[in-house]
Amino acid sequence: MRCLLIDPNANGLDLALRIQKDGHHVKLFIRKTPKNQWVGQGLVQIVDEFKPWLRWADIVILTDNTFYLRDIDAHRQEDGIVIGSTQESAAWELDREVGQKVLTDHGIEVPAYKVFSDYDKAISYVKKEDRRFVSKPSGDADKALSYVADSPADMVYMLQRWKQLGKLKGEFILQEFIAGCEMAVGAYFGPGGFQPTWCENFEFKKLMNGDMGVATGEQGSVVRFVNKSKLADKVLKPLEGAIAASGHTGYVDVNCIIDEHGQPWPLEFTMRFGWPTTNIQDALHGGDHVEWLMDLAKGTAENNWEMDTLAIGVVLSIPDYPYSHITRKEVVGVPVYGMKPDLLPHIHPCEMKMGEAPIQVLKGIHNCPCMVTAGDYVLVMTAAAETVQQSREMVYRRLGRLSVPNSPQWRTDIGRRLARQLPEIQSHGYATGMQYSVPSS
Repeated sequence: MRCLLIDPNANGLDLALRIQKDGHHVKLFIRKTPKNQWVGQGLVQIVDEFKPWLRWADIVILTDNTFYLRDIDAHRQEDGIVIGSTQESAAWELDREVGQKVLTDHGIEVPAYKVFSDYDKAISYVKKEDRRFVSKPSGDADKALSYVADSPADMVYMLQRWKQLGKLKGEFILQEFIAGCEMAVGAYFGPGGFQPTWCENFEFKKLMNGDMGVATGEQGSVVRFVNKSKLADKVLKPLEGAIAASGHTGYVDVNCIIDEHGQPWPLEFTMRFGWPTTNIQDALHGGDHVEWLMDLAKGTAENNWEMDTLAIGVVLSIPDYPYSHITRKEVVGVPVYGMKPDLLPHIHPCEMKMGEAPIQVLKGIHNCPCMVTAGDYVLVMTAAAETVQQSREMVYRRLGRLSVPNSPQWRTDIGRRLARQLPEIQSHGYATGMQYSVPSS
């Protein structure tokens, strides 16, 4: 089949490569910026425009929901087959007030929040309320504006700092802080409704171990597919009719905090492929990627997932991640040594391309073709096993087999906090059957 990936932010290289490996014709469109202009070069056919290829494609896959939605909705109206958000469903994620209203309209309670477009009013509100808040930007805003304050004074300081730096580009919300365990649940949706397998996942969003440092979006996750999910029953299933009415086809995810009483509090939607969640899910995927997505778009998708197995993914990056776009440090062309055939199925290239680098061969060291970096967010390594601990051990062994000049970096504690959190949420009926480690006899 002919497959067009519209990949505005250069997230979908791994998906494109796996579709290509399945034997399909792939064209990858990336919205060129100085940061991503080299991604995929020499690995997959890159096209400079996507519109000329819409009619060529048997299936169009959107990897993101921030650009080109009007054009893609028009393609849908012309009976084009699309996996991805519509303008309406994208708003659930990008406009946080819209997303919160969708939840409450369907009887799902959310943390109290207030919308602001003025820092001074937000500062006055925090001072008046005198309690902890979480700041969340709307739209495709700087991830650094997502902030969990330790105290009211902490929140006031950050608001004052953002005001001074001129960070405000649109609306943001201040949401009541809820203590508890973070857990998300997602599923793939087509005209036939939800695919009846639920993806329970646990994200690790900060740059450093122990959830220290800057928020990067996601440094790794623990993922599993299950047939029954209490969290899905509470925060996904009630939305089925609304998702269908929006015309959305593809992945839907709701991230929650489960409090000490077992109440799930939805925080935000993901109405698109998640990154690196999609890379990690692939460790549990069987069969042909395009045939499965085509069936999903037609409402006939069968289960292609390995059930109840724990997959872990860890992001490998290089300095000055996540600030290379500011420091302008050169991050293109660094070789990734050790990508042996047995390891390749578990490596998910992100910002990579074909290049040349010194390679040790029988007759000495010579410059040879090899995969090199095309940015600072290099790849995701995955592993799957019966328990979190087994998956952790396996994924870090695999990462240890790679050698990357220029000081590769990754978190070494992905999954570890679940040793403490799993018993807490399982006492309330969530993540049942999931094991951190094999019980000692």
